[in-house]
Amino acid sequence: MRKILMLMSVSIMLASGCNTKKEGTVNESPVMFIGKPVIEKVISQLADSLGSSHQFRIERGVTQVADLWRESDGSSTDFEQFCKNNFVSSDTAIKTLFLKLQRNFEVLRGNFHRIDLQLKEPLHLTGGELEPVDMMFGSYDASAHLDDDLFNNKVAFLTALNFPYYTLKEKTEQGINWSRLQWAYARMGDRFTSRIPADIILKASQTLTEADAYISDYNIYMGKLKNSGGRFPFPVEMKLITHWGLRDELKSNYAQVDGLEKQQMIYDVMKHIIYQSIPIQVINNNEYEWEPESNKIFKDGREATSSPEPDTRYQVLLDNFKVMKSVDQYSSHQPTYIDRAFEGSMEISQEDVEQLFIDFVSSAQVKEVAKFIKARLGRELQPFDIWYNGFKSRGGVPEEQLTAITSKKYPNASALEADLPNILIKLGWNKAEAVRIASLITVDAARGSGHAWGAEMRNDLAHLRTRISENGMDYKGYNIAVHEVGHNVEQTVTMNDVDYYMLNGVPNTAFTEAVAFLFQNRDLELLGMPNADPDKEHMMALDNFWSCYEIMGVSLVDMKVWKWMYANPEATAAQLKEAVAGAAKEVWNSYYAGILGDKDEPILAIYSHMIDNPLYLSNYPMGHLIEFQVSQQVKGKPLAAEFNRMYTQGRLIPQLWMKGAVGSEISIQPTLNAVEEALGKLSK
Repeated sequence: MRKILMLMSVSIMLASGCNTKKEGTVNESPVMFIGKPVIEKVISQLADSLGSSHQFRIERGVTQVADLWRESDGSSTDFEQFCKNNFVSSDTAIKTLFLKLQRNFEVLRGNFHRIDLQLKEPLHLTGGELEPVDMMFGSYDASAHLDDDLFNNKVAFLTALNFPYYTLKEKTEQGINWSRLQWAYARMGDRFTSRIPADIILKASQTLTEADAYISDYNIYMGKLKNSGGRFPFPVEMKLITHWGLRDELKSNYAQVDGLEKQQMIYDVMKHIIYQSIPIQVINNNEYEWEPESNKIFKDGREATSSPEPDTRYQVLLDNFKVMKSVDQYSSHQPTYIDRAFEGSMEISQEDVEQLFIDFVSSAQVKEVAKFIKARLGRELQPFDIWYNGFKSRGGVPEEQLTAITSKKYPNASALEADLPNILIKLGWNKAEAVRIASLITVDAARGSGHAWGAEMRNDLAHLRTRISENGMDYKGYNIAVHEVGHNVEQTVTMNDVDYYMLNGVPNTAFTEAVAFLFQNRDLELLGMPNADPDKEHMMALDNFWSCYEIMGVSLVDMKVWKWMYANPEATAAQLKEAVAGAAKEVWNSYYAGILGDKDEPILAIYSHMIDNPLYLSNYPMGHLIEFQVSQQVKGKPLAAEFNRMYTQGRLIPQLWMKGAVGSEISIQPTLNAVEEALGKLSK
């Protein structure tokens, strides 16, 4: 379920008000060039001429422009003259300016997005071997100098002068009383809050693209894995991407007779990846046989010399940290990437998210559910049972039978694209709306695990990238594809049906995860196989709970790692490797040891999201919590109608969006209450 969304949101976090100098010049210091006396003088003169009713906008706007103004933009006199000439006071003039800015930002953002999409196609879509030139173009950011130009021609200053930036606290306290237009103005005020040099924007794009390519090509040939007895447990043609493919294969083996052996072997593979003891010869290479238990490799029946991966995994993570940290000095409102990821992008404080997760993984329900799983498995729980999927109710249909259905129904990407209107009709959209939405989504065969990539301007196409083998789409791939369809529908509706372009989208990516889970949970219904299991609702509650328990721990590790990197900015990849493993063990020992095996297990460090999507992981558990509350809201109601009512709210702050959607803020309590009810019913 990895998506390109995060690469986009990272770019937005970098680019919301960036760049400093014209071509060929040296980056200027972010230290303010305009002094306090000049700022106070301009504020006083504007207030005297326009009246006290404009005092707040004048103070905020002039201060914002001063914070962004550099020596190359002009003298103090030029600054004064700009503010006096360009401050807009009447409501009519403000709205006119807003509409013109909004229109032109959509044109720029939408078309640069299309360029980016097309340049990255060789990296994202199936095809021949990647060449260096593919990486060069794929990591190029055509919009890197856009904001540089907007500062140089003063559009950025015009925007910052007339549309105040509101902090998260101010949005929370005041936003409940704002009109839709006022919210759109506030989002315009978010547009230029920092000024990041173009070379840093470009470097960030290159670094994130390289990280994505590293993970996308990190495959294990499972048919080459053998146990100590020389037996090969996995199908010869099986090739799995880490960690998603490995995890999903591990999940699928709960129903297999020899499943436990396979699961233990997969976990051995994961630990080798975490500790970087994995032989580099077996990464995306089927020339060698590999015995994970002993970590020996073989070729032509003879043991061969192996070399461990040289901490590449952690160098990629370190590179992400360094490029994100390079932005800090240009971000006065959110001076660390941690701040920008939570306060800025998620619009929930890191401390609040962390506490929410700790309360959840510390809850009494964890031991109760673990006890229930142990009884179902008939054995002691092991670390990899964090991915237990026995709550998935498939109506008693074996996965092999489901794969036979999905592979016949979807032999290629075109077949899935052709079926999108039918999928939406089954979910409650009328035919005309289903056809309209589906016409704005195209399906591509993905090189990696797949992702959903929405458009950045109205009436442009959203892209669903999904992995389909030569034999067609297996059930696991179908299940993920339905998740991605949810993303694409959200992206399409919130781009085209929200009243103001500046409000397009959702509060944060957790909300698009929520609707994707909502779709994913209906995958059997979409195959024409309604699940008549009377315990389905209770099983779904337990599944949601266990998924939260899994991913919240990983998110806590992710947060610890980023805090560690900030505390140790000169660390090497080898030191970071030890720190990541240490953070994983620390979280494990606090909330998982004694429930899922012994202490010091590193499994929480396997997630590929940590490597290629900086601080994205917290969006998944938040998505699960939101999805559960949303699913309770839509229960017994037409999904399409409720979806449209909730998601056309657009990009408000999360807690306000939730109040409008379900009547309450984001909370763990509905999930915990449902678990208590489910255990009470299922244990009888």
